[in-house]
Amino acid sequence: MPPTIALASDTPIACYVHVPALLALPLLLASCVSLHKISSSNIAGPASGTVSNADRKLDTASLAQWWSRLNDPALNELIGTAFERSPDVRTALSRIDEARARRGLERAGLFPTLDANGSAQWQASGNGDSSPITTSDGGESYRVSVDASWQVDLFGKQKQTLIAASADLAQVQEDYQGAVVSLAAEVSQTYVTLRRAQAELTLKENTLETRGETLKITRWKEEAGVSTGLDTLQVESTLEQERAAIPFLKQTISQTQNELALLCGLTPGALNSRLNSGSSIPVAPPRLAIGIPAEMLQQRPDVRAALRGVEAAAARTKAAELERLPSLNLSGSIGSDALKAGKLFSPETVAASLLGGLTAPIFDAGRIRQNIAIQDAQTRQALIRYESTVLTSLSEVENALVAILRTAERLEVLDRAIHAARQAAQLAMQQYQAGQVDLLQVLESQRTLFSVQEQKVSTTADQTNAHIQLYKALGGGWSNN
Repeated sequence: MPPTIALASDTPIACYVHVPALLALPLLLASCVSLHKISSSNIAGPASGTVSNADRKLDTASLAQWWSRLNDPALNELIGTAFERSPDVRTALSRIDEARARRGLERAGLFPTLDANGSAQWQASGNGDSSPITTSDGGESYRVSVDASWQVDLFGKQKQTLIAASADLAQVQEDYQGAVVSLAAEVSQTYVTLRRAQAELTLKENTLETRGETLKITRWKEEAGVSTGLDTLQVESTLEQERAAIPFLKQTISQTQNELALLCGLTPGALNSRLNSGSSIPVAPPRLAIGIPAEMLQQRPDVRAALRGVEAAAARTKAAELERLPSLNLSGSIGSDALKAGKLFSPETVAASLLGGLTAPIFDAGRIRQNIAIQDAQTRQALIRYESTVLTSLSEVENALVAILRTAERLEVLDRAIHAARQAAQLAMQQYQAGQVDLLQVLESQRTLFSVQEQKVSTTADQTNAHIQLYKALGGGWSNN
């Protein structure tokens, strides 16, 4: 059985990755050049589990706008704004234009160049005194010509260079898609951080309200002589401790709003009016809308970009090897020489020439050989980068799947803990009012409830972030359709 990544069969998520097949792709591309091959057989995949849904095709349409499954209109609007205005995305687009122009430059080298030349000469002589200068007979001459030169791609060296430039362009295009994927994930995770801080602030304000009610009851009991001033001071102390956390949460909210504005290419504070309104943490659906087949990593832009890097390096290695072969240069000219401008285009003044030259390296002190060695080493490096990218992809997917599973388990436990803690806090308050327990038990039961509620908020955010990380690890956020 090939290496796999999977969760247990009773979970809604499973994936299946054939590592050797993925790693063999660049080796096939580079097989035509002299390379030290990287064996895919020694690449160990993660521990495999029971695979399910492995035969399903990857739903790239769902991956393209995975954030819509979080059902949060504000998040959808933020990501749309970021795609339009983000400086990182606009820079990546500019790099595509640059790479396209470089490919055009290489393509132009396959064709002849034509130059037009024209000249006119006028000669005069004088007698050395102050008399006017007079023109000599035959002092005029005119010339026009069209000159052509062409370095014939005799053995395909220039074609290999063009292939490398095309691969560079494809790699830059994949880098752009990678920037889009990363931007969508970063905006989503920052948005989750914002909603988490706002949820924690709301929870803290509710905690202050509860502590305030406890303080009122304690003061009433003190006035009635049932309790001492020590109980009142203890409640006041815990209330102020809770209040001290509010400025930090408000600071986090403001800074996170500014970070979202930066990601969207806007000035600080530009999004505050849209983001100040309370909203819960977006919750990922319980089941993914996609299958995870063996070819899933080919959806990732960074894997595709690394593969294009291997293609470019292999083509440059081939071009370096072709330097050993002869090169053919052709040049020609057609023009006219005349003593009078009116006779420039007379048939008897037209002359043409054609020159061809074949050159081959004989001795270059090892320059070509060393250049081949350089390109060969760079190709091996590209292969290693591809291998590293694939292994990183496997790790990211595996970690995201594990995080989704474990946070789901933790949320189930926390739900039960909150239910029990809430009942305990209510019972402790009732018994305290009846004089059956002391104040410390009330404060401890309330502290336990507040702590578990905070853990629930934090874990909910962690689970949503785990889903975001999984979609990012699968290359979600773009489509080549």
